[in-house]
Amino acid sequence: MGEPSMRNDLQLDWLRAFITVVDAGSLSAAAPKLYRSQSAVSMQLKKLEDAIGKPVLLRGPRSLSLTATGTDLVAYARQMLELHEQTLDALHGVQLQGQIRLGIPDDYAAAYITPVLGAFAGRYPGVEIELLCQQSTELLPKVKEGSLDLAIVTLDDKQAGVHLLDESLVWVGSPQHAIWRKNPLPIAAYEQGCMARKKALASLVKHRIPYKLVYQSPSVVGQLAAVESGLAVAVLVRSCVPAHLHILGEEHGLPALGSVRVGVVRSQASKGKQAVTAMHKLIVGMLRSGH
Repeated sequence: MGEPSMRNDLQLDWLRAFITVVDAGSLSAAAPKLYRSQSAVSMQLKKLEDAIGKPVLLRGPRSLSLTATGTDLVAYARQMLELHEQTLDALHGVQLQGQIRLGIPDDYAAAYITPVLGAFAGRYPGVEIELLCQQSTELLPKVKEGSLDLAIVTLDDKQAGVHLLDESLVWVGSPQHAIWRKNPLPIAAYEQGCMARKKALASLVKHRIPYKLVYQSPSVVGQLAAVESGLAVAVLVRSCVPAHLHILGEEHGLPALGSVRVGVVRSQASKGKQAVTAMHKLIVGMLRSGH
């Protein structure tokens, strides 16, 4: 057998530069965050690409995008940087104290916050976390006024926050009740102002599908109860749909709904709190997809 080919090590500084550029959206925006000049950041990216042997970013005059190799690298780079931070914390005995007031809609909670809370508690056992589960429309004002430190919410185009990922919206029905065949279509919905409700009703109007709101609830438990009882169909994010319910689509006469933007927002009042900063960083590191 031949000798194994030599591979170059990937330095943490290169990976940090790469992830910062991806998150910031440009070299010019990333440079101040790295306390380096734009040319120095560009050089770090070049060293990373030379070590890999392939480009990781496609840089245009006004934008940049990930190559296939860059897309593969994003998740690994985030994991390596996070492990590095964990190692430093363990070796230097970082012991954060205090309280974090965190909000999240209950339809996001199981999929997103459970792994984050587990990782955070293992690193910072001295921090108390107060978790509030409400809809995004209720959480956003609480972050703005400072009664919440952080919230993972549905973002619209006008709201400032760190974009984490996109969630698909789907119609959901019970296999025991073919309620989607009724005319007008019975709908279970969240409260007024909810992005999922807006998208669902607008889509029905666009496709001239008659509907009737028969049930409203601010919680995903209430939506599921309406579906399981055969009262209505509901619109939920795909990640919270139980396996025993059906995801409905065009074959059931229902239009596609697209997706919503999920992000994390932080209160101005929490800017000086180290525990909140650590939680914000962990949320972004664990949940942000490779855009």
